[in-house]
Amino acid sequence: MTSPAIAPATDPSPSTAARPRTESVHRRNARRTGSRYLWLFIVPAAAFYVFVVLIPSMQGVFFSFTDWNGLSADWSFVGIDNFVRLFEDPVSIKAIGNTFLYAILSTVFENLFGLLVALALHSRIKSRNVLRVLFFMPVVLLSVVIAYLWQYLFQVNNGAITQLLHAIGLADANPNWLGDPNLVVFSISVIVIWQFTGYTMVIYLAGLQGVPQEQLEAAAIDGAGPVQRFWYVVRPLLAPAITVNIMLSLIRGFMIFDQIWVTTGGGPADTSHSLSTLVYRTAFQFGELGRGTAIAVVLAVIVGILGFIQYRGLLRGGAK
Repeated sequence: MTSPAIAPATDPSPSTAARPRTESVHRRNARRTGSRYLWLFIVPAAAFYVFVVLIPSMQGVFFSFTDWNGLSADWSFVGIDNFVRLFEDPVSIKAIGNTFLYAILSTVFENLFGLLVALALHSRIKSRNVLRVLFFMPVVLLSVVIAYLWQYLFQVNNGAITQLLHAIGLADANPNWLGDPNLVVFSISVIVIWQFTGYTMVIYLAGLQGVPQEQLEAAAIDGAGPVQRFWYVVRPLLAPAITVNIMLSLIRGFMIFDQIWVTTGGGPADTSHSLSTLVYRTAFQFGELGRGTAIAVVLAVIVGILGFIQYRGLLRGGAK
């Protein structure tokens, strides 16, 4: 028997072999052409950002080296005199110290109380949803409204807080919460902490949702108590939420304005000013816009440096 002839393998024609390469080249060219025009979608937002943010910011930096009053067309270049005055003026130095104190107090206690409330409301209590709404409610209220509310609570003699002290047996207690230079910064910090604790609580609650229940149960079986379970299981998994909350609290603490201006206006005797209120007073009440923008530049640099440090910490935490 003769075996059937086997057809020899033939090489694909040049046109067939080149077709996949041609299609691949066409796809790459199409992608390049498409990506070449993607920047057109960025132009409207970029133009808005440039004209609304970048150009005014650069103008502010420029005028911080002048003596412009904000109204007159006449101004002169004064170099770094505005910055030198900032660090020589006792009121400005006090405002810088107050700004850091506001930021530190609000950051520490907002995160401490927010974490404690989040841990409590992450449990299975029946009213947890209602309590979450109640704790978050101050965040959505206007800061001016919150400041007026606490100004009433801090009233001397008839204030609710003073009456509470009298009710618990401190009959002689009658502190001037907003009029005593030794108390005013801490009193304003209480307002900020009360208002934004719910904000940190929500972020911590979101972080707690991502903690695997199996790990907590395994740690409990191994004999770990509540504190040990939090420290060795929950805390590492909450690291991104902690970093975000610290960054937001710090920036918010450095930018505090409404609560100070409504309750004290920077008093008594300029002892409660922050850099934000000092910018407003110097630029718009005293008409020294050049000096006011210099203070704003210093504040922006401080916030930018701290924000960058926190952002780098967040990236390192996410990489882990």
